[in-house]
Amino acid sequence: MDDDHDHDDYQDSYGNEPEEEMDEMNEEDEGDSFNNKVDFNKPPKANLPAPKAVAKEDRTTTPYMTKYERARILGARALQLSMNAPVLVDLEGETDALNIAMKELNNKMIPLVVRRYLPDNTYEDWEVSEMILP
Repeated sequence: MDDDHDHDDYQDSYGNEPEEEMDEMNEEDEGDSFNNKVDFNKPPKANLPAPKAVAKEDRTTTPYMTKYERARILGARALQLSMNAPVLVDLEGETDALNIAMKELNNKMIPLVVRRYLPDNTYEDWEVSEMILP
């Protein structure tokens, strides 16, 4: 059979490769005076002033930690522990970073701060140790 050489011709029926098409598009754009490139590594510029902190005695939000804050705190602390951060509670055979983070949270020993942004362009900082756990 002569099928041995058919697989070499598979690209002939598809036309230009995607890389070639992108090169052609980039060549066309070089002459344009409008630059539509967006840098996603920089935050968008807004005409808003920087958020301001609310004093500890003037806080208005609840001291109860939400389940979303709990999840974020546990994840952040477990990541720190997995990267050899010092453990702040006595271990009783725990080796999993998430279990250690849970134990630290239950003992209110996690040295992190929850920042809650408010609609009036202010924020409140709550230490994990002063929050009521869910």
